[in-house]
Amino acid sequence: MALGDHKDTGNPAPAGERALAIEARGLVKRFDRTFAVDGIDLSVPEGAIYGVLGPNGAGKTTTLRMLLGIIDPDEGVRRVFGHDRPHDIARIIGYLPEERGLYPAMKAIEAIAFMGALRGLPLAEGRKRGLELLERHDLGHAAERQIRQLSKGMAQTVQLLGTLVHRPQLVVLDEPFSGLDAINQGKLERMIRALADDGTTVVFSTHVIHHAERLCEGVAIIAGGKVPYAGSVEAARDRIPAQVRLETRAREGAWLAALPDDARREGDFFTFSLPESGVELLLRQLIEGDAGILSLAIERAGLHDAFVHIAGEAAARALDADTEAELDQ
Repeated sequence: MALGDHKDTGNPAPAGERALAIEARGLVKRFDRTFAVDGIDLSVPEGAIYGVLGPNGAGKTTTLRMLLGIIDPDEGVRRVFGHDRPHDIARIIGYLPEERGLYPAMKAIEAIAFMGALRGLPLAEGRKRGLELLERHDLGHAAERQIRQLSKGMAQTVQLLGTLVHRPQLVVLDEPFSGLDAINQGKLERMIRALADDGTTVVFSTHVIHHAERLCEGVAIIAGGKVPYAGSVEAARDRIPAQVRLETRAREGAWLAALPDDARREGDFFTFSLPESGVELLLRQLIEGDAGILSLAIERAGLHDAFVHIAGEAAARALDADTEAELDQ
């Protein structure tokens, strides 16, 4: 049995369209007259891996809690599999909060079964499935160990397996990579991909861009409680023209006039935006001008560049600072 069993929600999508697991329009949440979230719109197709990307304090956790019905928005609507009361379908949702917490004296297998029971799974079935999950993730030897006896990475894996043991159709993870070393981050990425491959919708928040870039089909960029962008990762990257990186043997010559207006010299290279017409005409002009091309590469913008372009330098600096602070821990 794979990590997530896909279940019929009773909300078929129109022909040619993917049904939405989550839809939010105009979500607003205030705390003490301060906007934590200010008019968020987003749509998450079923079976997608979707990232909520932004620095700490941007409103990511508040957004996820509103989507799940843990807190209600002051304005706006949200629907999960077509339901505007997410609590009504809590048994097909798995949620891993940012604040991790397991009973230290509880055994790993019992912790997983207990978390499943909170979603309606009988304890005996939870123990059976929990052992299968632990063994699948090379933690079968830890089934009878108390949580306090586990490493931090092992304990976080146990909590994640408890989030999945009832085989939810939607999994929401709040900063799931926080505190994990590189090995456990890689394991978590593989688990997320396996869930999506099985048809489960996965939504996770993060301030680490490379996780979103590697995993996500779509992202919502949050800055200051607003969403300046929500859509595919590819479309976000395409907001910045691809860059051409050119190295030539000749340093001077008439061929320089063929370079685009934004061309700039960086050491032995020229960099400039990819012309709308492509590079064929430019290549011909450079060859005819005896520029002596040594190398030419076309580099698409990364998601970090897109984040800076969309959210601004201040939000990007905050995002980078959060990432650096976590690496220093």
